[in-house]
Amino acid sequence: MTRIFLLFGLLGGLAFVGCGKPPALPAPDLAPAVVTSKVLQQTVTDSVEFTGRLDAVNYVDIKARVTGYITKTPFKEGDMVKENDMLFEIDKRPFKSKLDDVKSQLVLQEAKYRLAKADNLRAKEVAKTPGAISVQELDKYQAAEEEAKAAVEAVKAGNEIHELNLEFCRVISPISGRISRYYFTLGNLVNQDSTLLTTVVSEDPIYVYFDTDERTILRVKRLMQEGKIPARDNQEQITFQLALQDETEFKHTARVNFINNKIDPLTGTITVRGVLDNPLVGGRARLFIPGMFCRVKLPIGGPREVTLVSEKAVGTDQGNKFVYVVGDDNKALSRRVRLGALQPNGLRVVEEGLKANEKIVVTGIQMVRQGEPVTPEEVAMPTSDSPAPAFPKAATEVKPEVTAPKSGAKTAPAAVPAVPGSTPPTPNKK
Repeated sequence: MTRIFLLFGLLGGLAFVGCGKPPALPAPDLAPAVVTSKVLQQTVTDSVEFTGRLDAVNYVDIKARVTGYITKTPFKEGDMVKENDMLFEIDKRPFKSKLDDVKSQLVLQEAKYRLAKADNLRAKEVAKTPGAISVQELDKYQAAEEEAKAAVEAVKAGNEIHELNLEFCRVISPISGRISRYYFTLGNLVNQDSTLLTTVVSEDPIYVYFDTDERTILRVKRLMQEGKIPARDNQEQITFQLALQDETEFKHTARVNFINNKIDPLTGTITVRGVLDNPLVGGRARLFIPGMFCRVKLPIGGPREVTLVSEKAVGTDQGNKFVYVVGDDNKALSRRVRLGALQPNGLRVVEEGLKANEKIVVTGIQMVRQGEPVTPEEVAMPTSDSPAPAFPKAATEVKPEVTAPKSGAKTAPAAVPAVPGSTPPTPNKK
């Protein structure tokens, strides 16, 4: 019986001890570690970027000007040709035959004209004797001479047409440039003014076309009115830069030589054209090819002082852009900003909201809470060329707090530290 009461007493004591409150967990870290940088201030020139397309200054479709069979193709496909080089030759025998026939007709008509002219001259001499010839006969001789003369002129005109047709049998290049492939080869029949034989495009210089939006047009117009950029009459003084698909920097400069006279109502854009030099590089090849796409950077206005930040420091809250500014008390405060253009070095212009040398969070903004302290680690403002800043180590650890148990609660006895070389105490057994 005594053993039963003792067992129930032990179970009750264990239950009473289990009802005690467990020790409190360590408090969370209230100062997250972040990377900060000072806002930069630099001189930049505003610009806008567009997609451009290269095109040849001169582009010629080579067509046959007479009907006939191709007999010669002396050019090499894809090669450079010069002005007046022969590209094709069409069978000229039919045209030469017609020309020879017309020449013989000309000889015949000229002979008739000489005879009519001589007859008219003799009739005029006879008419000097009164009553020797009537006035009507005299008029007939005069008309015959004029008719023969007109026939000679008609044959000469036909002669010129056939000479041109014979000349057109030699298809020549009207410009200097690079030629395409053969669209028709030897022995094929080509038709006058309809059969396309090949194409020739010029390479140096070359045109750059791009379309600007209406907002940019209005901005440029207002700057023209203020005299900050050249007016339309001096548009050749306006230059822009371009980069090809494998280039990150805008290394090539073109000058504007044409602005369209109307905005396209369907797209709200206006076409601008620039001219770009395309010399031989190393005497071997030209860099630009008609039809290439490129990126165009059009500068707007003059240089000005602006503040710059890394795009990694910019957050978005319901469409609004903001950054965290860290003050002298190491507390992070959210500040709304208005962004400008992205610069080649990867920094973003801040039009409103920041001042130079203010300290902002560039890494770890997802850990920052409004008005809460942070543990900053300052580095230089990161750019696209510089390596990304390493994420900072955790902030100083906070010592865990120990909460005392409520009165009346039983706690386990404190552990006795072991002494080297000693035997740990053995609990008493009842």
